[in-house]
Amino acid sequence: MVKQLQGPLQGGKEKYAIVVSRFNDFITSRLLDGAIDALKRHGVNEDNILAVWVPGAFEVPLAADKLAQSGKFDAVICLSAVIRGQTSHYDHVCQQITRGVGEVGLKTGVPTIFGVVTTDTLEQAIDRAGAKDGNNGAKAALTALEMVRVVEEINKL
Repeated sequence: MVKQLQGPLQGGKEKYAIVVSRFNDFITSRLLDGAIDALKRHGVNEDNILAVWVPGAFEVPLAADKLAQSGKFDAVICLSAVIRGQTSHYDHVCQQITRGVGEVGLKTGVPTIFGVVTTDTLEQAIDRAGAKDGNNGAKAALTALEMVRVVEEINKL
């Protein structure tokens, strides 16, 4: 039989950092609320959650990297909302935040979760921040919970 590792969605004494961008804060504040609620509902003490606000999406990876490197957090959740405009700026920002968040996790070994909403319209962003499509902040928090446990299990091998 093949051995399988899975991470239960249950918090404990782990510490979670959430990096959230102020730009489009009418969306990102809802993502943050969803993430905090999901963590608390799954047993994470509110005292073990730190929210760090940064100006925009482009700044998220740097803050995530500093938090991951600090050794004080078991996972870093990255929340932002990038909504397409009339210029190519959207494409550049999306590429940089995607690359940056991915690099943080690979470089530090700390689960660094991509909870970034990238949409063509404001309506789509609202849907992903708690309307029709659920809350992507909550989904990112659940991913963080699971990845913390998966990494623990891998480290036991």
